[in-house]
Amino acid sequence: MLTELEKKIIASIQSDMPVIKRPYAKLAKQLNITEKIFLETLNRLLEKGVIRRFGATLCHQNSGFEANAMAAWEVGEDIVDEVGKKLASFRQVSHCYRRNPAKNWPYNLYTMVHAKTQKSCLETIRKMSETTGVKNYTVLFSRKELKKTSMKYFSTENES
Repeated sequence: MLTELEKKIIASIQSDMPVIKRPYAKLAKQLNITEKIFLETLNRLLEKGVIRRFGATLCHQNSGFEANAMAAWEVGEDIVDEVGKKLASFRQVSHCYRRNPAKNWPYNLYTMVHAKTQKSCLETIRKMSETTGVKNYTVLFSRKELKKTSMKYFSTENES
């Protein structure tokens, strides 16, 4: 069970972080606690596994990346971890994850590839195939972004 302070701290880190030298100090001040207490609580939440990771969400369209594609790969289960690590090592890959294949969909490993053009996305995916030796894959280009938000587990007092 989470304490009220833990819930407030989680709520405070669910949204955009301030881009300043000490963002946790600012968030702690908003909660009327010290930065030390804020960070100690975060560390406990990490140690307990309540928080698994911190991540940044990049608005790729605003950073010069105009194309992105989901590459779905059919990979033998005995090498899926090894192949996944190789695919994830490409700097153009923002996401890499394993899913169960379906009856008419044999793909079990997925990568999200970002680039300036569709052609460069395809070139990266071709190199990924060469590097891993995985030849059976399909490419799904994004057509329209419908939603891009992070999960919110707790609301702040300012939200209605």
